[in-house]
Order: sequence, then C-alpha cells, then structure tokens
Amino acid sequence: MRPPSTDARRTAYDVLHEIGASDAYAHIVLPQILKAADLDQRDAAFATDMVNGSLRMRGLLDAVIAHCSSRGLDTLDPRVLDILRLGAYQLLFTRTDAYAAVNTSVDLVQSVVGDAPKGLVNAILRKISQKTQGQWVQIVTKSLGDDPDAALAIRYSHPRWMVCALRDSLGKDRADEIEQLLDTDNKPPRVTLAARPGRSTVEELVDLGGTPGRWSPYAVIAPAGRVGQIEAVRRGRAGVQDEGSQLVAVALANVPLEGTDERWLDLCAGPGGKLALLAALAAERGAAVTGIELHAHRATLVSKTVGEAPGFDGVIVGDARVPQVQPGVDRVLLDAPCTGLGVLRRRPEMRWRRQPSDIPPLTKLQAELLNAAIDAVRPGGVVGYATCSPHIAETDLIIQTAVRKRDDIAVEDARPLFPGVTDLGDGPFVRLWPHVHDTDGMFFALIRKL
Repeated sequence: MRPPSTDARRTAYDVLHEIGASDAYAHIVLPQILKAADLDQRDAAFATDMVNGSLRMRGLLDAVIAHCSSRGLDTLDPRVLDILRLGAYQLLFTRTDAYAAVNTSVDLVQSVVGDAPKGLVNAILRKISQKTQGQWVQIVTKSLGDDPDAALAIRYSHPRWMVCALRDSLGKDRADEIEQLLDTDNKPPRVTLAARPGRSTVEELVDLGGTPGRWSPYAVIAPAGRVGQIEAVRRGRAGVQDEGSQLVAVALANVPLEGTDERWLDLCAGPGGKLALLAALAAERGAAVTGIELHAHRATLVSKTVGEAPGFDGVIVGDARVPQVQPGVDRVLLDAPCTGLGVLRRRPEMRWRRQPSDIPPLTKLQAELLNAAIDAVRPGGVVGYATCSPHIAETDLIIQTAVRKRDDIAVEDARPLFPGVTDLGDGPFVRLWPHVHDTDGMFFALIRKL
C-alpha cells in the first residue's frame, strides 16, 4: 500500500491551523478544506483521522511533547505545535512508519514556518518515537501522585474538570464506568441518518447499503462513502442525525395529550435536525411545528435543513426568552444551549474550548429558556427539556429549580417514551450515554403544564 501523500498531511495541518486561529469547528472546516484539496478517498480519510485524532488526544499529546521538549509549549509557535501534534499522533496512534512520520513533519514545518524549527521538530519527534503510547502514558502520569482524576485526564485526554463532572453525572450506580465513557469519547462515532417519515423510509436507505439503527425507528447507520451523495439526503427527505437526537424528538411527539394537538414549537431550532423530524411527525397528525432561532443566519440554515416539509410552519428569528408566539402551544421542545459534554466524540475540539466558567451563564440561560417554554405551553400540554450534556448543573438542577419556583408544572417519568431502550436508570429523567447506548450523551426531562 502506498503511504499517504504529502498533500494529506498539509491538508490536516491547514484544518488544525484554521481551527486554532479562527476558533472554527472541525466538522465545518474539515469538509471545506478537504473539498478544496481534492484528495482521493484514501488520503481524505487519512487527513480526517489526523485532524480528529490529534484534536481528541491533544491533552496526552501535549503532555508527551512537553516531556520531550526543553521549551514550554506556550513558548512554541502555534504552527510548530500543530505540526508536532500531528507527528506525535502518527507515532503513537497510527501505523505510520516512524521514519516517515518524523521526516514528513520536518518537511511540513519547513514549508509552513521555515528552516529554523526543523531541528526542534526532528529532535522531539525522534524522542517520542522511541517509546510506545502505553509507555508514554506511564511516564507522563507518574508525577501526578495520588490523583486518579488527573491521571485519567491525561490517559484519556480530557480536561480534569470534565472528568470530575462526567463522573458526577454518572452517579453512584455508574461511577465505575467513567473510564469506559472517557474511552468511548475518543472513538469516532458512526454516521447515522434519520429517515423523515412521510418523506423517506428506513427501507430506502437500507437498500443503499445502510443498516437499521438500534433504538430509533427512523435511524439508519449510513453506508460507507459520502453521505451528501445520497439522493434522499441531498433533497432533504432524510438527514444526518444522531440516534439520541432522534429519540428526543420522537419522545416529545409521542407524549399522550388530552385536548388539542395542533401547535408544536421548537424553542431553539438551530441547526434544524430535530425540527425536521418533528415537522414530519407533526404532519402525520395534522399538526404544524414552528421554530425559533436567535440568529438570522442559523434560521436560514434551519429553513434549508427542513425544506418544504409538510408540518413545517416556518422559523421566527428572535430571542426565545421573549414571547415569539401566542401562548397555548400543545408541545414544546427545548433543546437548550449547553456545554456539549455529551458530544465530545463528535466535536473533538469542544473539550479544549469549554471551561468551568462557561457553566454559570449557560445555566442562567437554560433556566430562562425553560421558564419561557413553560409559559408558552397550554395547561395539559408538555415541554421536553433536552441537552447534549449530562452535567448535573445543566440537567437535574435546572429541572429541580423550575419545580421549586413554579406551582403550575409536574415532572413526569420520561422512560416510557423511549420504548426498547435499555439501561435508562431509575427515572424520571432519561440519560443516554455514548458508552452504553452508542449515541450522543443526551438528557431528556418531561414537564407537563398543570
């Protein structure tokens, strides 16, 4: 087999540089730069693994690089550090020949920065190449003393505060699963499609080489290749959507209601995947769903994602904390902005951007949005509160605070809305875990207006 091309490594570097320099997101920048580079399928796959792998494992890679460098990482040119991370990732996590990994990294730093850092890159990577990943883990965690969370943070490349938060979220019954969860966060997730009912079918997507999902009746594990080339996806009859996200939308749609069931609301509609599925489900029942999105450019994206689906009543651009529709809605989905601790395997750069200081303003926003959602729904109607984070402050505490402050709501057991899904715990909330359910880490709470 021929080795990956120089263009593949340069493409991977270009993506990392854009992410670091512009605070861009890998899932947005990577496809754009891959398309411009016009790599063949094998080189594109190599570049993709280099980018996502070096982002996921950055904590461990940086610890090893720091051990092998006579200079602090904060004194290195960011371009040099990106190239060192790519080289170290090849050495520790891929089957790339060590000689090739070192020499191509030296060539890359010369083309990007110049001759000056060639010796530094060569020396550090050669030192890294002399030991295995397991040996390096032992070396860089040896000095941490009796701090198991710090050791896990290095071994599994998560910030220490996230390790602690995820352990707390698992609770006493699952606390010993923390290593499984962290390890799963470092494995690329499968691409899952949602067959939007009335517009496409699971059978149609399976016939193209897909595999039925495990939990959602609309989920299909995508066939190999470029998903955007699938006709149903291209025309918006199906979409890329994690199975956990599908289950949340389906759960809200399946809550038993008495009285009217005509007006549905997606309070935070962007980027539109849940709204598209909700619209398809609403259309089957003669209902219509409206979306609210704060930013105009994201509202445009939502409309494009949903397309001309029956059951879609448009997107309102505005602050969802302020009434944007007439009260009396039958069903409200609030997929609240959150830290994203449940999607770390899908958003590898997220773990290095989030800080504990992000949580207070987010929880304030979540509480305000939940209050607005409850105000919007009619008596007897329901609110589904969802986050793609299991953090206790963004989940249990938000619901408990709302119950304490309001006397017009009741929390109901959400588990019956997830038929066939195992390991849902004691309720009343539902938590989906990457290492248990092979979905994003989703939280769902069901609130009924009294």
